[in-house]
Amino acid sequence: MKSPTYLIVSAFLLIGTLRSAEEAIDTDRANNTVILDETAVQNLRIETELVDEQDFESTVFAIGRIEEIPANRSVLSSRISGRVIDLKVFPGDKVKQGQILALVESRQPGSPPPTIELKARQGGMIVDTHIRLGEPVDPQDELLDISDRSKLWAVAKIPEPEAVGIVPGTKARIRIPALGDGVIEATLTRYGIEADREAGAIEGIFEIDNSDGRLQPGMRAEFSIITGVRKNVLAVPRNAIQGDPTKRVVFIEDFDLPNAFVKAPVVLGEQNEKYVEVISGLFPADEVVTQGSYSLSFAGGGSSMSLKEALDAAHGHEHNEDGSEISDDQKNAKKKAAQGDSSGGGGPMNLLLLIWASIATLLVLIFGQQLFKKRNQAVTAQS
Repeated sequence: MKSPTYLIVSAFLLIGTLRSAEEAIDTDRANNTVILDETAVQNLRIETELVDEQDFESTVFAIGRIEEIPANRSVLSSRISGRVIDLKVFPGDKVKQGQILALVESRQPGSPPPTIELKARQGGMIVDTHIRLGEPVDPQDELLDISDRSKLWAVAKIPEPEAVGIVPGTKARIRIPALGDGVIEATLTRYGIEADREAGAIEGIFEIDNSDGRLQPGMRAEFSIITGVRKNVLAVPRNAIQGDPTKRVVFIEDFDLPNAFVKAPVVLGEQNEKYVEVISGLFPADEVVTQGSYSLSFAGGGSSMSLKEALDAAHGHEHNEDGSEISDDQKNAKKKAAQGDSSGGGGPMNLLLLIWASIATLLVLIFGQQLFKKRNQAVTAQS
C-alpha cells in the first residue's frame, strides 16, 4: 500500500499535468487559427468546399500528343502529264469531297490543249501543297495533301509498369493545356504497334471528336486513365493540401467564428488528378479551404484580430488570450483586483505559494504522526 505522502504528492502532480495539457490544447488552437477581416478574405479569394464521402477513382497519369488518324489522310495527283494552269486552294483551306482544287493543261497538242479538273477525293483540310501555278506535273507526283480531322487520335505514353489492367475499353479524361481546363472523355481503342524503349512506355490510342476543329496534331495532351473506383471515400481537392510531404495540413473554416480558419494535420492516402484521399484528420461536413489555402499558410502574422478578440466578439463575453474560457477563480481575482482588495490579490505566484504551503503543512503533519508512532512503539518495547 502506498504511503499517504506518495498519494498526496501524486495527486498534486496529476492536477498540474491536467492543467498543463489543457493549457497546451488552448495554446495549439490559438497558434493554429488564422483570423482575417473581410478585406483579407476577398484579397485572398478564399473559397471552400464541403468534405464528403464520394466515389474515388484510381487513375494512372500519362502525357502524350494529338495525332492524325493515318487512314483519314489522302493525296491529290493528276492522271495525265501537263502543267498547272489554275490552283484554287492553299494550305489551311477546308474542302468538300468532289470540289475542284486545280486545273491541269495536258501536253497533248490542241488549240487549246485539253484541260482536266482535279477534284478532292475526300473532304477535309489542305495540309500541304507540292505544286505552284505553271509547274509541270506527272501522274506519279503528289500535288496536294488533304486530311480529314473531324476525328483525331490522342496518343498516351503509358509507363510500362502502369499498363497492367489498362485494356481497350478503359475510359480516360484528357486535358489539352492549349485549350484551357476543359476535359475530354474518351475510351482506349487500341495500343500502338511498338513500345518506346527510351521512355519505357507503350502507346495507348484514344479516338476523340474534333468536329469544332479546335484540336491540332502535335498538341500536348494529359491523360487520367481510370483503373478503378472505390465507394465512400473521404477526399478533398488537391489544392486544399498544404505543408511539406512529412506533415500535410488543410485549413478548415471555423464553424463558430466568421473568417477564421483552423490549420488541421491530416494523413493522406491515394490521389488522382483532382482529389486526395484523407485517411484521418477530417470529418464529413468540414469546410476545407481550396482557393487561397496556400496564402493562409503565411497569413497568420497579418490577421486583423487575435483569437481572443474574435471569440469575445462572437460570444459576447471575455476570453483568455489563448481563446480559452475564463474560470470562476480568474473572474473573482479580476473583480477583487478591480476593487483594490489587497487580501484578494492572489495572482498566479501567490496561488503557487499557497499550494506549496499546503503541501508542506500536510507533509509536516504526516511526518509528525509517524514520529509519534515510532516513539510510542519504542516506549512500549522498553516497558
